[in-house]
Amino acid sequence: MSTLAGRVAIVTGGARGIGAAISTMLVERGASVVVADMGCAIDGRDGDPSVARSFAETLSENAVSYVDDMADPAAAAGAVSLARERFGGIDILVNNAAILRDAFVFRGSNEDWDEVIRNNLSGAYYLIGAATPAMRDQAKAGRGGGERYDWGRIVNIVSSAAYIGNYGQASYASAKGGLTSLMRIAALDMARTGVTCNAVAPFAHSRVTESIKPANDEQAAYKDRALRVPAEPVAELVGYLCSPPASDVTGQIFGVRGREVFLFSQPRPAARIVGEPGGWNEDALAAAIDGELRNAFAPLETDLEAFNTEPLV
Repeated sequence: MSTLAGRVAIVTGGARGIGAAISTMLVERGASVVVADMGCAIDGRDGDPSVARSFAETLSENAVSYVDDMADPAAAAGAVSLARERFGGIDILVNNAAILRDAFVFRGSNEDWDEVIRNNLSGAYYLIGAATPAMRDQAKAGRGGGERYDWGRIVNIVSSAAYIGNYGQASYASAKGGLTSLMRIAALDMARTGVTCNAVAPFAHSRVTESIKPANDEQAAYKDRALRVPAEPVAELVGYLCSPPASDVTGQIFGVRGREVFLFSQPRPAARIVGEPGGWNEDALAAAIDGELRNAFAPLETDLEAFNTEPLV
């Protein structure tokens, strides 16, 4: 397949797991890829530059490694410069890099919170901020040869933990929720340029699923199932979002688990009550919430429990 021929991509966390599957897919479909990966452990420590370098060498001459810390604005700008100098432009961003430093909110450290937010959320913002001016310039220059620039794609890899929650994942889930909000704003800001932005929540074997410490039997079953789901279907969905048929798909949240593809709803008012003129009193508000809103409350469950069904692989 050469549906992405001529495109240039940056994939953060692109040398292992889901990121490696995405990088491989992009190269196989004709794109050139900057594999941005420090090679660190799942907690963000102990970087190993050889991880990205070795992986990029296995792909083709259309792949190059980049091992600087993408949570540094200068490094994000450097990755964009490398893509443009080496391959002639920048068309696709996949913000996939993530670290975990899980802890209950009553035990977590401020340092760990800051590092997770910096890596998982700020790094994505820095990369989008560095690449989108180039994309706008490319649109004005007619890159791709079409009537309008339709090569520009941004995909943020998120998590159902952001929408449903999971024990001990305040920093990780908050960062992934932030990535979803960042997706929506980038989709709006770049709409006139023709650049799309979407989010994908993957359910697949990765270092994140390997690190799950089940708190109950349901979560143990979820982990067992998740470890049997390959990463390639996630890459296939990302490939679709980067392809010509998805040129008008933007601002959406998808999930993928094996052969299943989900479209997530996005927060909108689910129910409504209106007080009498002059406002609510305490008893009236309590009664109205109990009578009209309570049935629409979201259940207090984890994402591991909500998706604890047999995957189709």
